Amino acid sequence: MKLRLPLLARILLWFFLNLALLAAGFILLVRSQFVFDRDFLLTAGAVERLQTMGDEIATEMSNRPLEQWKGMLEQYDNTYKVRFHVFSDEGRPLAGEPGRLPPEVHERIVRRPVPPRRPPPENMGEPGNLPPQDLPPEQRPPPPRGRNPNPPRMLIRAGNPPHYWFTIRASTGVFVVVESETLTGGGLFLDLRPWLVAVFGAAIFSALFWVPVVRGITRSIAQMTQATQQIAEGHFDVRVQAHRRDELGTLSQAINSMAQRLDGFVTGQKRFLGDIAHELCSPLARLRVALGILEERVNGSQQADVSRAAEQADEIAGLVNELLSFSKASLGATHAKLRPVSLRTLADAAVRHEVSDGAQVEVKIASDLRAEAEPDLLVRALSNLLRNAVRYAGAGGPILITAEPHDGQVALMVSDCGPGIPEAELQRIFDPFYRLDTSRDRQTGGVGLGLAIVKTCVEACRGNVIATNRVPNGLQVTITLRAA
Repeated sequence: MKLRLPLLARILLWFFLNLALLAAGFILLVRSQFVFDRDFLLTAGAVERLQTMGDEIATEMSNRPLEQWKGMLEQYDNTYKVRFHVFSDEGRPLAGEPGRLPPEVHERIVRRPVPPRRPPPENMGEPGNLPPQDLPPEQRPPPPRGRNPNPPRMLIRAGNPPHYWFTIRASTGVFVVVESETLTGGGLFLDLRPWLVAVFGAAIFSALFWVPVVRGITRSIAQMTQATQQIAEGHFDVRVQAHRRDELGTLSQAINSMAQRLDGFVTGQKRFLGDIAHELCSPLARLRVALGILEERVNGSQQADVSRAAEQADEIAGLVNELLSFSKASLGATHAKLRPVSLRTLADAAVRHEVSDGAQVEVKIASDLRAEAEPDLLVRALSNLLRNAVRYAGAGGPILITAEPHDGQVALMVSDCGPGIPEAELQRIFDPFYRLDTSRDRQTGGVGLGLAIVKTCVEACRGNVIATNRVPNGLQVTITLRAA
């Protein structure tokens, strides 16, 4: 059985593991690159490099005459972009610019001779002749000034303006002082390259270390986002991979369960609607037959009443037919078999089926343009679009049916020159039973199933449909299908 870890625990676990690995690497870097001085932290390589350079300068000065020392130091100054000063063991300047030396640095170099050690008196044990370390602190004499007990090698910041100074006691006994305006000292004091490499390496390592976890989370979130978008568009057969054992896995299972239940509810509703419409057909047919017989036998004032009843029966029959068409389109969407079809052929078929002699319809589609679709469903969608265009914009100008290929898809467009639709209503006109005219009067249109059938048929062909207003007026409905 696999261990189930919450998402927060997994993120924290990886975070602390990352910190532990970075800390271990940093400790190894510090131990290999740094030594701890009393006054400052210097890299081991820099200390050895400066000591070697100080010995080299002192040796070269001892092999050259006095008049060449200044020129030699100037060569070192120009080479390393710092200033060098040389002092004797007694603090006497030998080369360089002694006037630039700050008092703090000069005091570290100047030394007094150490007085010779005297033998302990014979009466050392008497109270007046106790050694200094055995006397009380307030009675101890001050320490004699002599050689500096501190290491001669040091790095301090002093002067006005402040510079960085590093003192070296060379092997010949002289002091070499290095002056720099920056902490790095042209790379002599501090080499930034290892630090930059370490920071860059840590960033790359952290990115590579976190990529698997972050990528897994983002991939799951992207799949769930895409699935919820498809569910919102009515594709309830979509499923999300639910192999994760954390909160994202639980959410994926919840999305799958929701999609399955919605699919069952919507399918059951559409099937129930189709069954009701189908059951209404038989009694409605008998009612229309009876009204027809009654209309032939009555006369006078009763004739008008029977005619109105027959008209109402015809409206009910039209509603039932629309319900049946919507139900068949919805239930047949999952069983649609797509195949390459000629868009020009299907558009001509829809025009012959829906357009009368009075309407102007122009079909401008290349004869060789093909798309993946189910022919009957696509013809039904085009027929409903043409029916609406003729009804609401037939008198405003010609109705155009065009198609254009683009990036592996085909855009099939039905455009009219009518009044258009308010922008706020464009996203709702494909909802079942939605009409701009809420009265649902048969004189102003049907019951709001025509465009819903269009959307259902197009989605069954694995496409999508949108409506946009034309400029300056008119409506354009675009069906996007996969190119064959």
